[in-house]
Amino acid sequence: MLDGLQQYEALFWWLFAGSIITFVATLVIVPILIVRLPHDYFSHERRRSLSRSKQHILIRVPLVILKNTLGAVLFMMGIIMLVTPGQGILTLLVGLVLLNYPGKYRLERWIVSRPAVFNVINWLRRRADRPPLVL
Repeated sequence: MLDGLQQYEALFWWLFAGSIITFVATLVIVPILIVRLPHDYFSHERRRSLSRSKQHILIRVPLVILKNTLGAVLFMMGIIMLVTPGQGILTLLVGLVLLNYPGKYRLERWIVSRPAVFNVINWLRRRADRPPLVL
């Protein structure tokens, strides 16, 4: 059994390195993003359309592809981290936020409306002297 695992040793090291990188990245990036959200971001029934007409299509399309690719990679790494060391659930959530899919805004609002999540988000915003989120 150990001989079979040794042939995948390099894969396990890459998974371990990816787990550490995403762990540190989520600890740094998620609070920054939460603090930068407008206080009324989740108070609308539907997502407000952000005017992207200023961006040329040759800029917008590669950025959307890059964002969705990163979201898919983080989502898959989150699934892997559910059984390996790392913040699997948080990485899954970050991946879901980056991906584009129908019902995304409704899912985000549902997650944020959970009392435990909502209280932590507003605690982070209070520490950064930002107004609390309004649902």
